[in-house]
Parts: sequence; C-alpha cells; structure tokens
Amino acid sequence: MSQKVILIVDDSATMRRMVIAALRALGDVAFDQAGSGLEAIERLAVANVDAVILDLNMPDMHGFEVLRFIRGHARFSQLPVAVLTTRGDDASRTEALSAGATLYLTKPFVPQSFAPAIERLLAAASVHG
Repeated sequence: MSQKVILIVDDSATMRRMVIAALRALGDVAFDQAGSGLEAIERLAVANVDAVILDLNMPDMHGFEVLRFIRGHARFSQLPVAVLTTRGDDASRTEALSAGATLYLTKPFVPQSFAPAIERLLAAASVHG
C-alpha cells in the first residue's frame, strides 16, 4: 500500500499539530498543511492528496466554501473530506454533510476515537482512488 497523504486545513497551527500527533499512530501517512481556505485550494492544485481534514471557521475563506470548491471539481469529487470544527450544532452538521463532507467531527476531539475515524476515511479513499 502506498503512503497516504492527508491535507490538514486549519488556521490554528496548534490544532494542525494536535491532529498530526493524534494521527501518527496510523503508520504510513504523510501530512500536508494549509493555514487558510485559499492555501488549501492551492495545496490541492499542486499536491496529490488522499483525504482532507477541514476546519470550518477560518478568516479568509470559510470551510464550507472550500468544501463546495472540492465537490465542484471532478478531480476532487470523490476525495474524502472530514470536517473538524468547534461547531457542534445540528444546522452546521447538516449543512456540511449536504455540501459533501464525508465525516463531521467536533473539537475538542478524543484522539482514541479520532484516529480510527480518519483511518476509515482513508479506507474509503482507497476504494474510490
């Protein structure tokens, strides 16, 4: 199995580090990072990414806009996207899932359940990829 690449999109460098630390146990996984929605789109354009972990609340471009961009392009239409956000309300969850999110997870996350959820996300990427 070739190495999987996860793009972590969050305006908080600390949160990106926490996500990477929680996912180190997955083994043969590499991480790419973006600190904004615009940077995420730039990274997607130049990098081969197997899954995206996406924050919603970012300063330049909201996570929903990034998600709609991803789903609006044939190249990324099957790309698994996990939304990871502080927004635990049903309206945000419903909007994210109907916009094409594969998973909806809330912060703060529990590393013991977070890593297996992302592992399932990567398994789905293998099926579609």
